[in-house]
Parts: sequence; C-alpha cells; structure tokens
Amino acid sequence: MLRTIFIFLFIGNSWYLGSQELYIFSEPASNMPAKSITAKLSAQLMPQKSTLKQRYTPEWQVGFNAKFMAHFGTSFSNIYQQGLSWDGAFVYGQYRFLSVDEVHKHFRMAVFTEAGLSRDHNEFDEINLRGDKSGIKLGLIATQLWHKIALSGTVSNTQVLHSSRFNKVYYIPKRHYQSLNYSLSAGYLLLPKEYTSYRQLNVNLYAELLGQKLLDGNKYFLDLAPGLQFIVNSNAKINLGYRFQLNGNMHRMGTQSYYVSFEKTFFNALKKN
Repeated sequence: MLRTIFIFLFIGNSWYLGSQELYIFSEPASNMPAKSITAKLSAQLMPQKSTLKQRYTPEWQVGFNAKFMAHFGTSFSNIYQQGLSWDGAFVYGQYRFLSVDEVHKHFRMAVFTEAGLSRDHNEFDEINLRGDKSGIKLGLIATQLWHKIALSGTVSNTQVLHSSRFNKVYYIPKRHYQSLNYSLSAGYLLLPKEYTSYRQLNVNLYAELLGQKLLDGNKYFLDLAPGLQFIVNSNAKINLGYRFQLNGNMHRMGTQSYYVSFEKTFFNALKKN
C-alpha cells in the first residue's frame, strides 16, 4: 500500500514539475510517462458566415518507454460536406534524444515524424495531415523548462504524397505539395502556488505562435493561439484554446477556430512481462 501511494505521489510531482510544457497546439520535446496510455478526444470549431464547421478527433497516445512515444488518431468533420463524415487517419512518432536535467529546470530535444492518410481534399492551400491531405512530416523539437515557465520551438517539413504530384498528366500547378512548418510555444504554471498533493488542480496558461510557409508557392500564414489548461488528479486534462490568424495570404478553411479537448492518462498501463 505504501509503495502504491509513493508511486502516485511521484507521478503527480513529475507531472506538476513539467505540466506547463504540455502545450495545447504543439508537442514538447518531453515525452509522456513511460508505459502509459492516454485516450484523447478533441473538437475544433470554426465559425463560418452561415454555418459552424466542426472536426472531431479521437486519439490514442502510447508512451512505450522514456524516449519513445506514438499517437494514433482519426478524424470526422463537416468541413467538406453538410453532415459529419470520416476525414482520415494519422500516426505520430517521437523520439527524445537529448535530456539535460537540473534542479527545477531541464532541456529536451526530440525528433518526430507523422504520416497522414486522408480523402485528399485539395480545396485549400494549407497543408494539414490530420484530415485534409495524405503525406509525411519530419521535424525537430527543443524545449526548455525553468521552474514555472516553459518555452518550446518546433520546425518541420511536410511532403504531400498525392498521385497528381508525380503524374504529369494529372498534375495541377495550383496544388501545393511541400511546406515548412514552425512554432514557438510558451507555458506558465498559474496553480498551484505550492505543490502539496498529486490531487491538486493544475492550471496552465499558454501562448503559441504557429506558422506555415509553402515551399512550392509564395503563400504563408502565421497564427496566435492562447489557451488555458486544467489538470485534475494528475491524470485528466482539459484544454481550451482559441486560434486566429495574425498574417497570411493562404486560402484556408478558416482563419479562426476554437479548440476543446479532454484526455485521460492511464499510468503503468503497459506492464512489464
């Protein structure tokens, strides 16, 4: 019994120390806890002139060990038709290759890749592998934590693997197949002021800059995404975010959106044999 209590206290303390780097719109270089599984459901809401565009994404996240984790998800939306229908599926993998730990601070670096399979909608310029286009992404993340503040930067390249890209007969010049993606994220731990129990409510405030530049066209966007996060009992998380465009010239499905998600983490779900 005492051993169980100690494990939960340790998990809660570890989550508290780094909870301000659990960003809403991007991934930190710090992986999720080893041997854990997370179930997540997110909703993206995009107000239009005469309707509300919606996308729902159920997702499973697995922490295989301290260095490697993976996400598996699918999405449904009414973006391209009136009713909800299946958009696509994706898989994400991240490997943390550098960790520098000190008292109340640490530095992490990780590489990641993502592959998406979709119904290949080409209505918009923006390249997104989670429901809109099929392709692959490769990137690098660096995250620095100082006590209650966490900063993280991400850079990646996306390649759309649509058949029209490699077929001169069906190639359409207005379609875009390559992008440079980047983000700069900041998180601040608002509550608790002092940690005493893993049952304490954690509240984190976030601000994220999210950008994309097409490599085969002179189009780009830059978004700002503030958000608020609540962590309950160290294993349940509620995210609330608002994303809007600061600048850009892309034809996008929307220049502003609301985001809400809930996720539940099951620690030590992958027990050792």
